[in-house]
Amino acid sequence: MRVGAPKEIKDNEFRVALTPAGVYELAQRGHLVMVESGAGVGAGMSDDDYRTAGAAIVEGPEPIFSSADLVVKVKEPQAEERERLRPGQILFAYLHLAADRRQALDLMRSGAICVAYETVTSPFGGLPLLAPMSEIAGRLAPQAGARCLEKSMGGRGVLLSGAPGVPPAEVLILGAGAVGTQATMIALGMGASVTVADHGAEPLRRLSARFGNAARTIFSTPTAIAELVRRADLVIGAALIPGAAAPKLVSRGMVAGMKPGSVIVDVAIDQGGCCETSHPTTHSDPTYVVDSVVHYCVTNMPGAVPRTSTFALASAILPFVLALADKGLGALREDPHLAAGLTVARGEIVNASVATALGLPVAPAERASRV
Repeated sequence: MRVGAPKEIKDNEFRVALTPAGVYELAQRGHLVMVESGAGVGAGMSDDDYRTAGAAIVEGPEPIFSSADLVVKVKEPQAEERERLRPGQILFAYLHLAADRRQALDLMRSGAICVAYETVTSPFGGLPLLAPMSEIAGRLAPQAGARCLEKSMGGRGVLLSGAPGVPPAEVLILGAGAVGTQATMIALGMGASVTVADHGAEPLRRLSARFGNAARTIFSTPTAIAELVRRADLVIGAALIPGAAAPKLVSRGMVAGMKPGSVIVDVAIDQGGCCETSHPTTHSDPTYVVDSVVHYCVTNMPGAVPRTSTFALASAILPFVLALADKGLGALREDPHLAAGLTVARGEIVNASVATALGLPVAPAERASRV
C-alpha cells in the first residue's frame, strides 16, 4: 500500500504522524511510504532520518493526497487538505467532528474513508489513541493556567503555589478522566489547592485513591459547579463524552460571577468546550477575555511540545497504521476496536454520536459494516 504523511499546516502544529521508526516498519512490510519534506523538522527529525528509514521524501502535499491509499495525519485536515482527499482514500487522524460541522460536510463530500483516532477503542477499555494526547494536554493545562494568571497576561497576578503566609491558588478541574487526572497531578505538584468535580463515582474513587486527601473531590452538579467556579482562580475544563460534543458545564452567567482576572483553560475545546463562553484559539493568539476572565482555548495544546507529543502519538497509532496498510479496509472489518474510529465513509456519517451532535443523518449500521 502507498502510505503518506503530510506536513501539518494547522497554526503552530509541529507534530508529525510517523517517526522514522514507524516508516522503517512499514517499509520492511513492503509498503511505499511518502513523507512530505520538512514534516518532522519541528519534532527534531530530518528528511535524511526518514530517507534512511526507507521513506520517499516528496515536495509539498500534492503527491501524497493524489496517490496515497492511506493518509496518516495528526490534526484534522484543514480546508485546503480536505479539497485534496479522494473517494475511497483512507484518512487516519484526529477529527473531532462533533464541534466542526463544516469539516464533517467536506469529508462527506470527499468520499474518503475517515477513521478518527479519538474514538478508536481498546479491548481493555478506554481510548488508546486519545489517551496519550489527553495526558499531555492535562499536564500542560496547569502550566498554561499559571502563565495566564500572571498580571502581564491579563490574570489576577496569583502564583499557583502561593507563598509563605499567602494561600495557594484555587484550581477547579472539571472531569476526572485522563486529562483531569494528569492536570491534578501537575497542579498539586505546583502547590495549588485542587478540587476535582465529576458526575461519576468511580472516576472520583480512582482519583482519590491516587492522590488521597491532597485533592478534594466532589460530585458534579450545577449547584456545586456554580459555587466552585465562583471561588476558583483557575478552572480547567476536562470533561469528555467520546465522539460527542463536550457538556457545557460552565454557563455564561457563572463566568460573569468569577473573580476578575481568573482563568479558564478549556482542554475540551476540540469537542466544543465545557464553557459557554469558550471558542477555539491558536498558539499564535491563545487567549481572549470575557467578563474580565481570561480564556485559553487552544485546540492543539500538545503541539506546544511537538517532540514529546510526536513520539507518544506515533507509538500509539503505529499498530493500527500497520493493520490498515497490510489489510486496507479489511482491518476495519476484522477489528471492532479500530472500526469504532470509523466516522465518515463514502459520503455518510457512520458514527451515531457525531451525527447526533451535528444534527445529520447516520448511515444504517448494516451499510457502515460493509465499508
